[in-house]
Amino acid sequence: MTAPLTTDTGTGSAASGPADGVLGRRHRALTLGIITVVSLIAFEASAVNTAMPVAARALDGVGMYAFAFSAYFTASLFSMTLSGEWCDRSGPLAPLFTGIAGFGAGLLLAGGAREMWMLVAARAVQGLGGGLVLVALYVVVGRAYPERLRPRVLAAFSAAWVVPVLVGPPVAGAVAERLSWRWVFLAIPVLVLPPLLVMFPALRQVARGRRAQRIGRRRIVLALAVAAGAALLQYAGQRREWLSLLPALAGLALLAPSIVRLLPRGTFRAARGLPSVILLRGIAAGAFLGSESFVPLMLVTQREFSPTAAGLSLAGGGLTWALGSFTQSRARLAPYRRQLMCLGMVLMTSAVAAVSTVLIDGVPAWVVAVSWVVGGYGMGLTVSSGSVLVLELSRPGEEGANSAALQMSDALGNIVLVGAGGVLFGALGGGVAGLDGPSGATGGAGAFAAVFLSMAGVAAVGIWVATRLRGR
Repeated sequence: MTAPLTTDTGTGSAASGPADGVLGRRHRALTLGIITVVSLIAFEASAVNTAMPVAARALDGVGMYAFAFSAYFTASLFSMTLSGEWCDRSGPLAPLFTGIAGFGAGLLLAGGAREMWMLVAARAVQGLGGGLVLVALYVVVGRAYPERLRPRVLAAFSAAWVVPVLVGPPVAGAVAERLSWRWVFLAIPVLVLPPLLVMFPALRQVARGRRAQRIGRRRIVLALAVAAGAALLQYAGQRREWLSLLPALAGLALLAPSIVRLLPRGTFRAARGLPSVILLRGIAAGAFLGSESFVPLMLVTQREFSPTAAGLSLAGGGLTWALGSFTQSRARLAPYRRQLMCLGMVLMTSAVAAVSTVLIDGVPAWVVAVSWVVGGYGMGLTVSSGSVLVLELSRPGEEGANSAALQMSDALGNIVLVGAGGVLFGALGGGVAGLDGPSGATGGAGAFAAVFLSMAGVAAVGIWVATRLRGR
């Protein structure tokens, strides 16, 4: 008789047969279910990005456009911590299904929104569900799969994003143009039900938690403070007036002391081991997305690319991200996982710095596409290896809290560095050059260069942090 999944502590035996692989008899249903759920979440993300401009115009809410995205990420900051505590207390089954229900409810509410504020509120509901789901899935991987299989499952997470990212935008665009933007939101909840039914029996075997104490109320209050602080900072960042300093300072006062207490001790001073792994993920995610957000705008305004061509210049990065994630999953590379993360940061830093050279006359624009292929591969090495290390360094019963800290570091890195890039860009006059169209203005080029070189500098700090991943 096959042993229950909850008895597998993650060590596993050295030998493995066909039944023990990620698609073997023991894990097949769970693996396929997880990959399908991740693919649908990825499809939703790429499809909504495409449909949101149409929705904002239809609801006469272009002024609240940015809040439709920030509401999702801000709400997920709170639910990530809740999910981690909940998973460690009673197992991942309840937070996973609650999160999927909340995610689906948010989609239905968004599809039925009659005003822009309703759409923003629906996106916050989605974020609450998405944060619960994301952390619970990592806990499932940590408890259901032996340690030798976790890199392969996490590589499948990255691979599950490739097809949706490529297919989602054109499909969503066609649906929004020929039917309605509402169907982009309304169609996805129905598709989530089949994978849940497939993996439910396997999920029941990892349902029990490992800690007897109740959910930590203090951590939940801190998570609320972090979400509120992030919301105030994002609100202040959308406004160009001196009074916006007040919500910015209030947000910082809420965010800074709370996040220090939520993440593992020593995270912000790059203490060796788990704290540095979590810090590195935030640095990598924030620097890469902070650069990527400005690449299409730079190509449109400085090199006169069409928006479609500018977007396609980044497509290769998604493919090589999956390739890098697959590379780190190879068993013979497991002893070198920390070195792979350091290599990944070197590649990503080089790619971001190379993009800035396209602002120099005479440097061909295809350098962007090549650079993003290199940077995407580095991100695949770094991000997936970080997920594996967090599970490896977590004591039994702490997978939820540490997975929540990892996802929170990702989200905060994105929020802080993308926001900082926007402030720097606007302060140097880039916003004016960008709005003027393909003018090739010198001021605009300087603003872009400042953003890319700043992000490359942040990524370079990540190279140093990557040398501190091994515990004492």
